[in-house]
Amino acid sequence: MGYPGKNTKQYSSPKRRFEKARIESERVLAITYGLRNKREIWRATEVLRKHRSGAREVLAMTSAMGETPKTAARRDELIGTLQRYGLIGANAAMDDILSMKVEDILERRLQTIVYRKGLARSPKQARQLITHGHIAINGQRVSIPSYMVSVADEAAIEYYATSSFSDEANGERQRIMNQQNQRA
Repeated sequence: MGYPGKNTKQYSSPKRRFEKARIESERVLAITYGLRNKREIWRATEVLRKHRSGAREVLAMTSAMGETPKTAARRDELIGTLQRYGLIGANAAMDDILSMKVEDILERRLQTIVYRKGLARSPKQARQLITHGHIAINGQRVSIPSYMVSVADEAAIEYYATSSFSDEANGERQRIMNQQNQRA
């Protein structure tokens, strides 16, 4: 951890600020995933950029030195991390990492998974439930909408025990359940 008084950006803003196609695609992503601002998209892009650069690094090491134990360990570590978060499949290769999209990262956020599981009526409401402390993973309250959920923790997402949403008679929870039934 660095110096606590000096925060660093976890994203890089686009070089071309007023590119119409990029702005439109970001607007669609922000609406689809219920994001607060464009910085959340840029942060997901930065995470994707780091994974891709790791894959390119492994490919470069393989082509330069061949298949060494260090190269194999780095490749297994990268693939294992991405598989743990459900970003790639069980028997994925480096090409699968290089072909990932920003949507893959955004799909693994807690906010999106809460909405997809039917605990909220919309992505915006999922964000609100998380920030207000109504959502828990393995009984532990999580109040960060951008939390990356691992595949193991995905089944353990539920309402927090002392939350008003944990009561079946809660009016808003009944509306969520009704909307779920109408979708099915």
